[in-house]
Amino acid sequence: MKWTEDYSILIIDDQLRAPTTEGEILRAIVREIEKMGVTVLQATTIEDGRWHFIAEPGICCILLDWDIGDEGAGSFISFVRGRNGAIPLFIFTEKLTVKDIPLAVISRISGYIWKMEDTADFIAGRIDIAIQEYYDSLLPPFFKGLARYVKECRYSWHTPGHMGGVAFLKSPSGKIFFDFLGENAFRSDLSISVPELGSLLEHTEAVGKAEEHAARVFGADRTFFVTNGNSTSNKIVMHACLTAGDVVLIDRNCHKSVMHGVIMTGAIPLYLMPTRNAYGIIGPIHPGEFAGKAMEKKLKTSPLITKERSVTHTVITNSTYDGICYHADQIKRKLDGLTESLHFDEAWFGYAKFHPLYHGRFGMHDTARSDGSPAVFATQSTHKVLASLSQASMIHVRHGKAPVDFDRFNEAFMMHTSTSPQYLVIASLDVASRMMEDQGGRILIEETLEEAIIFRKKMLLLKDEIAREHGWWFDLWQPSSVKTRGGAVKRLEEIDEKELIRESRYWDAGPGDDWHGFGGMENGYAMLDPIKVTVITPGIDHKGTLAKKGGIPAALVSRFLRSRGIVVEKTGHYSFLILYTIGITKGKSGTLLSKLLEFKRLYDGNAPLSEVFPDLVEAHPDFYRGLGLADLCERMHHHLKEGKITAIMRDVYDSLPPQVMLPVKAYEHLVKGRVEKVPLGDLEGRVSAVMAVPYPPGIPVIMPGEQFGGQARQIIPFLASCEEFDNSFPGFENEVHGVTVEEHMGKKRYLLPCVKR
Repeated sequence: MKWTEDYSILIIDDQLRAPTTEGEILRAIVREIEKMGVTVLQATTIEDGRWHFIAEPGICCILLDWDIGDEGAGSFISFVRGRNGAIPLFIFTEKLTVKDIPLAVISRISGYIWKMEDTADFIAGRIDIAIQEYYDSLLPPFFKGLARYVKECRYSWHTPGHMGGVAFLKSPSGKIFFDFLGENAFRSDLSISVPELGSLLEHTEAVGKAEEHAARVFGADRTFFVTNGNSTSNKIVMHACLTAGDVVLIDRNCHKSVMHGVIMTGAIPLYLMPTRNAYGIIGPIHPGEFAGKAMEKKLKTSPLITKERSVTHTVITNSTYDGICYHADQIKRKLDGLTESLHFDEAWFGYAKFHPLYHGRFGMHDTARSDGSPAVFATQSTHKVLASLSQASMIHVRHGKAPVDFDRFNEAFMMHTSTSPQYLVIASLDVASRMMEDQGGRILIEETLEEAIIFRKKMLLLKDEIAREHGWWFDLWQPSSVKTRGGAVKRLEEIDEKELIRESRYWDAGPGDDWHGFGGMENGYAMLDPIKVTVITPGIDHKGTLAKKGGIPAALVSRFLRSRGIVVEKTGHYSFLILYTIGITKGKSGTLLSKLLEFKRLYDGNAPLSEVFPDLVEAHPDFYRGLGLADLCERMHHHLKEGKITAIMRDVYDSLPPQVMLPVKAYEHLVKGRVEKVPLGDLEGRVSAVMAVPYPPGIPVIMPGEQFGGQARQIIPFLASCEEFDNSFPGFENEVHGVTVEEHMGKKRYLLPCVKR
């Protein structure tokens, strides 16, 4: 198949515009290339060529004059090959100078072009062949097959019913939809009736080859493409590993889909307790939780376990929502012989394989396997942190002491996978794998890390500059000073970003460090991921003490940023999380900084809320009319301080509620209607039929089958504080999944479904 769309060629030659014979020959070559429908980018210096190459990923061939000035054609070739080992790269030279070209250069180019002897037509033909071969190598298996099928313009007599988009063209509203997405989107929306593309359920033909390719790229023994999100990936793994009565060890810092897997399988959950700091940031599981004695105690004291059992499956969130990533190899060693299978929920960590900063910190890292090694699963939301369409996810699998039976695993896969998968989602997973292959993935992640670290350093420099004027600025949750390799202690902003990218020890949450606020850590056990940036707003110190005044709750900053077109990932009471991915650009970081400065200016001037949040004042005039931005910040800060929110947030996750019923049994009560909605004042002693999950941080405070009360007495006061906040600050309501909110006597009231007595 010939690829002639939307690609370009870069020519770097100082004679391109020269009034010479050589210049005229070059221009003739350009004209012949343009006849092929190709865009020709022209540069007369190495530096211009370098910037073209960085800015234009669509360049698919480079023609370079070996004798161009004194700017170093050889160094440019090294630069290109460091980023792309496959792009066709030809050099213009004379036959007499070939012997002067170093062997290291000769081995890295695609060939020579004698522009003064070969015809322009012949040169263009050589380039066209090289481009087609290069394009063919870029396309991963499934996407290549899908694109070929679409370009063949076949009539379809199968589902989906829009028949390549034609049905939409028969309706005015349908045509608008068709034009908005474009024809290829509809021509690519196919059914499983296309045999050459293969079956996602049986992993055959093109889709099977795409999964095999992804497994090689991500370091797995086997990879499965999932088209309906990481939530489904988690449930597939759990359904493949667990049956009713099996014991599953779960990170309490888990996504709710993990708990859904427990309910579906009828498994018995035991919990690994994460640490928590004074900011309310959830940290890693305490290392002592993985000790054999700790496991024995959990098994013996669980009221749900009535006979001797061992742990079948273990689920750990890596990295945490706030960017703490484990040394996965350490955890594998700690669990050696203690669990049959180990599942890392890496929804936000799919890029770790591709940069040495994360060495040993992801599930598919190639560690030595012992007789007690568990099978390892890693579920990843490819669409969250790499480049793929929404709901694109992967399951990576590595064998343990016994090989994983993939036919058996596939039964669970088919149970949760549609027989009509979206082919564009599959193609996007295929392309995401190809993008991360070879040095391409390392370069993309390196650039992301660099952007995040530059932003971190800029925030620190701004804080210093503003402090000289006795002003306030935002803090960052990160090490303030670190030891260099030579032993000198330096501030983070004093260290070159290249070094900060190379050395993971700068980001370690070690036992002697006080910046992270987590007790009982081990050296190298946990690390802050630099690309997940937590901004701390004024009004709270590292001990969790709220200032008497001058506090700025993060909800107000996030709302302001959202009104300016910037949506942050997660917002706490005095912190918000910025997520850097390979899609971040320098312009985005600069815009964020400018909007934070704008917020400071508006706060310092106590700008009227009618100007800052006009929609808020219009919707709730009785609450906000006449207030300024600083006024509202102070009012909200005072409310949180008087409500002792930091103490409540710390205590609510400190102890587990009593387990009195299996989660599946609580769910059965819900399905059969044997539940009632109970207001907060009557919750003591009741058994929850659902998860109550506050956002942020998205961590359940109670699970189905657990009882309100016991040691976990702060759950009800916590929910009461959320209810009170909702009534005091409309427009800033809390999001608590599992809770029903109703109007009662003019106020919002929380109710939770509990098992009937």
